[in-house]
Amino acid sequence: MRRAEFFVADPESRKVTCHLCPNRCVIRDQKTGACRVRRNADGVLYTVNYGRVSSYGMDPIEKKPLYHFYPGHQILSLGTVGCNLHCRFCQNWEIAHQEPSTVRVTPREVVELARGRDPTCVGIAYTYSEPLVWYEFVYDTAVVAREAGLKNVLVTNGFVEQEPLEKLLPYVDAMNIDVKAFTDDFYRRLCAGRLDPVRRTVEVAVRHCHVELTTLLVTGENDSPVEIRELAAWIAGLDPEIPLHLSRYFPNYRLDLPPTPLETMHRAREIAREKLAYVYLGNVWDAEAGNTYCPRCQKKVIERAGYIIRELHLKEGNRCAHCGYALKIVGQARVTDR
Repeated sequence: MRRAEFFVADPESRKVTCHLCPNRCVIRDQKTGACRVRRNADGVLYTVNYGRVSSYGMDPIEKKPLYHFYPGHQILSLGTVGCNLHCRFCQNWEIAHQEPSTVRVTPREVVELARGRDPTCVGIAYTYSEPLVWYEFVYDTAVVAREAGLKNVLVTNGFVEQEPLEKLLPYVDAMNIDVKAFTDDFYRRLCAGRLDPVRRTVEVAVRHCHVELTTLLVTGENDSPVEIRELAAWIAGLDPEIPLHLSRYFPNYRLDLPPTPLETMHRAREIAREKLAYVYLGNVWDAEAGNTYCPRCQKKVIERAGYIIRELHLKEGNRCAHCGYALKIVGQARVTDR
């Protein structure tokens, strides 16, 4: 185990209060918090997943999903165990809420793996499980990665307190933040969480790094036109060029509602596009909904087929080849269908 950060101890009761996430778990001696990976041992909080990797692999960066951050590149992706939310529809419940087998690595080993696997690899994505409950290892690895010239990407639920977030953000280059719904009722009923801390994370993160957002549309729960309009309006108030990925729900874990109808997905995209420049559909085979179009002239600048980039119509990195508009794209894009 590794001593954790962000906790307050009570020497008299030997309880500790974890301040990493808004759950603010009060943890008795020899018990863990809601995330299952922060344990009180004799009045001191420890992280029990430091260096434990449950899954890793080289992925297209579009799989995170990040469509506007080094398009067409690869990224070393790795995850651990545990999560501080308990979503009934969890897509990775085997590693978030079970006890998968793991291997142990050091931050430097992760960085060396990222540097040596693929010349198109731009860095490291902390993903699959919730990286913010892996905080100490992610922070240490991100520091070493930055020193090595690699990019750091978080794929996160955003359910974190502001102090740890702001300590980590100087080493983060991009985030995909999962805004699971735009009502607190949804978060409380289906995720055992709250909306406001996630909103705050997004609002802080957009001032420090590249941000894209994902919302899984769950049938009859967070897919109403009213809620989509409110979500899009909030995002547009931060920056109308923040990419939004609307992903199709399928039954998983403890939720067996029917899959989100395709008509609902397309309607939600059209509603969101009233306010936002870039709205994509995930878990849906739709070529048009995966392409990137210039907000000014509406011509196609990136053509995708799934995670493959077939055509680019960009110049000077991020400018539309048709009209010269500077799109919100970070890094040099590359064609991968060759």
